[in-house]
Amino acid sequence: MESPRPTLLSAPAPLAAASAVPPVLRARGIQRAFQISDRSLEILHGIDLELRPGELVALVGASGAGKSTLLHVLGLLDRPTHGSVEIEGVDGWSEPVAQRALLRNRTIGFVFQFYHLLPELDALENALLPAMIAESAWSYRGKKREYVERARGILERFGLSHRLEHRPGQLSGGEKQRVALARALLLDPKILLADEPTGNLDRANGEAVLKLLFEEQKRRGLAMILVTHDERLAERCQRILVMEDGRIRAERVGTAS
Repeated sequence: MESPRPTLLSAPAPLAAASAVPPVLRARGIQRAFQISDRSLEILHGIDLELRPGELVALVGASGAGKSTLLHVLGLLDRPTHGSVEIEGVDGWSEPVAQRALLRNRTIGFVFQFYHLLPELDALENALLPAMIAESAWSYRGKKREYVERARGILERFGLSHRLEHRPGQLSGGEKQRVALARALLLDPKILLADEPTGNLDRANGEAVLKLLFEEQKRRGLAMILVTHDERLAERCQRILVMEDGRIRAERVGTAS
C-alpha cells in the first residue's frame, strides 16, 4: 500500500481572487534580502499579493514581520531581490529609472508614520511637491494655478485653511499628517499605501486622521493598503493580511467587506 503523500503548505488563496475586476497592483514571488557583512539576511520570502480598484486591505503583524519592507517594494521604493510588481499591468521594476519614478509619482500615494515633510516648505508647498516633481519647470509654471487651487482645496477640506503658510515646525502631529495626506492625494493616485499613519498620534488626532483617510479612500475609490498594529483598525478594512516572518500566513475578511 502506498504511503500518503505529504501535505504541501502554501500561502492562503486571496479572498478576492474570484473578482472579475483586474488588479491595479499585482506582486509575484517577492523576496527581499539585505547583505550584512558576509551573510545575506532574507526579510521577505516569496510573497504573492493582489489589490483591486477600490479595495481596502489591512496588513498586520508583529514588529519585524516585514510589513514596511513589503510596502516599500510594492510602492516601487525598494527593489526586491526577486519577484515582480505590476502596476496596472506594467512591471514597475523592469522599467527604466525615470519611467519607474513617473509611474510611482502618477499612480501611488504614500502616507508614512513620520510624515516626511520638508521643513523649509510651508504646508501648501509640501502638498504641492508631487506636482513639482511630476512636471518640468516650464510645464509646472503653466499649471501652477491649477495645482495650487487643487492643493488648497484639499487642505481646506482637511481643516487647515488657517495653516497654509505654516511650516512643519509650527504644526501639530495631527496637522502634519493631514498635510502628508493632502500631498499623497494631490495627483489623484489610484493606489494609496499608508504605513502606520497614526503611529505618532494620540487617540483623538489619530481618529481624526483615520476618518479623513477612510472618507477619501471611499470617495475616490482608492485601492489602499494600510499597515497597522491595531487589530481594531484592521477589522475596519475589507481584507486583512497577516504577516509573520516575512510571509503572509493568513487572510481573513474585515467588517467592511
